[in-house]
Amino acid sequence: MAQERQIILIPDYLTVRELAELIDASPIEVMKRLIANGIMASINQQVDYDTAAIVAEELGFEAQSATAVAVQEEKQKAVQSQAWRQLYASERPENLVRRPPIVTILGHVDHGKTTLLDTIRKAHVAEGEAGGITQHIGAYRVMRDDQQITFLDTPGHEAFTAMRARGAQGADIAILVVAADDSVMPTTREALNHARAANVPIVVAITKIDKRNANVEVVKKDLSDVGLTPDEWGGTTLVVPVSAVTGEGMDDLLEAILLTAEECDIVANPKADAAGVVLEAEVDPTRGTLATLLVLNGTLHRGDVVLVGQAYGRIKAMFDETGQPVAEAGPSTPVRVLGLNGAPLPGESFEKAKNEKLARSTAEERRVTAEAQRVQADRPAFSLEDVFAQFTAGQTKELNLIVKVDVQGSLQPIVDSLKTLSESNKHGIHIRILSSDIGNISDNDVMLARASSAIVVGFNVDVDTGARRVADAQGVDIRQYTVIYKLLEDIELALQGLLEPVYQDKTVGVAEVRQIFRIPRIGTIAGSYIREGEARRNARTRVKRAGKVIAENIGVASLKRLTEDVREVRAGFECGIGLNGFDDFHPGDLVEFYISERVS
Repeated sequence: MAQERQIILIPDYLTVRELAELIDASPIEVMKRLIANGIMASINQQVDYDTAAIVAEELGFEAQSATAVAVQEEKQKAVQSQAWRQLYASERPENLVRRPPIVTILGHVDHGKTTLLDTIRKAHVAEGEAGGITQHIGAYRVMRDDQQITFLDTPGHEAFTAMRARGAQGADIAILVVAADDSVMPTTREALNHARAANVPIVVAITKIDKRNANVEVVKKDLSDVGLTPDEWGGTTLVVPVSAVTGEGMDDLLEAILLTAEECDIVANPKADAAGVVLEAEVDPTRGTLATLLVLNGTLHRGDVVLVGQAYGRIKAMFDETGQPVAEAGPSTPVRVLGLNGAPLPGESFEKAKNEKLARSTAEERRVTAEAQRVQADRPAFSLEDVFAQFTAGQTKELNLIVKVDVQGSLQPIVDSLKTLSESNKHGIHIRILSSDIGNISDNDVMLARASSAIVVGFNVDVDTGARRVADAQGVDIRQYTVIYKLLEDIELALQGLLEPVYQDKTVGVAEVRQIFRIPRIGTIAGSYIREGEARRNARTRVKRAGKVIAENIGVASLKRLTEDVREVRAGFECGIGLNGFDDFHPGDLVEFYISERVS
């Protein structure tokens, strides 16, 4: 029986010495093999992959290209990250058919995204429908050579990332719009980072080529500088010059989308129960809740019961993007529906339910769970201290970082040091830098972190007020540093599972005791007025009298508003407070409610 050969990964180029070390052979033996194949090379001379592979094969190894393997792993990672693929993971392969690609448009605010969408819509909607578009439903379909493409009519990486933050992929393909008279802008790079974090293929549309100061070649050079090398320059990115004014290049752009889609495994089972994502939702005063659903798998029928987040309902009517009623909607089809009991959030997933009773109970369970999580959300959803634990539990294989620094001179050393930490980490946790730039930590940084389960790392920078508010609300961990070695030390400790969380007490509310009630078999209740913040049922308390603490670390036994038990009471309202094991209340006492909170 033949012995199985050991597989080794060989880079595109390496020296004779490096090859010898890789296959654990003598450099002399490697040089002899090279000479036998007609190649004279010294010990420090570089050889290419094909040459090194011949030597490795002759010495009993199976050679594989390290670059090719890395590309394949990235493709596999992209497959695993795309949420819509999870919808048909349990489907039988013979039931899957190709579905139309779903496309989103990203780019700088003034580079013509909306104009491009409008031009495509007017020129390429299905015949007979061009004049019939009466309502905006967040998406529409166009035809190209009898093939359908679905465009998300929500330009901007904020909307794209907001959908990803709620678990929806948002699109199969991203079009990055870059103006020929302006080239790559900071917002363009932001949009590119968001698309890359989503692992979706990117097609570049160079707009405004009809302008006098347009310079397509400069744009292509700038694109290559950010890693998007045009295919005509030997790269892998399809770059299409277009003009929304003249219509030039529009057909080429649609062709590029279809070519990109052919290389992706975009499939669905049209016979399965419907599942997909919410694009938009609103409450109409006369018709009730109107929600735009994008079907990703299966077929949605009028009369189906759907469950979406904390909302549910039986579909009473469905309309396409032209406002025409439809009876069913297959994969990649957007429809506006009537019948839900509430307005779901954009980006939430929907699915067909067996019946209204089951949908109602599931929606109620989700509502209760969400309320409990909101009350107890006193720590980031994903923090630096959690990295190693999630890795050992098999929940993650990499640490996603967003790096912001004060000056360009600090950026590259920090990025290089983080890459070195990633390569030297013995546990196999890979550091993936989603974005690295100079400037304060912004809303966009926090949104990208939320959508990608990333940590925001800042060096000598501040956090914008809006960004801090969003981070607190969304549970994003922001780490700020003023010393580089401390930044690197924390990351290294986190990769080893040695970074311990630090906690501190945070006062969330203060109540003033105004009246005492002694109730038989229950105890003493303090009739109180909430002076600031909020009283929380799940918080700890301390009691102050004349500025001195007379009792602390006491749990809340009861919290009542009028006659009802409540979880919290906000400033400006009165309530009844009962504490575990404490009944020595005096009028004028202050009851402070506090929680233990992680700090960076």
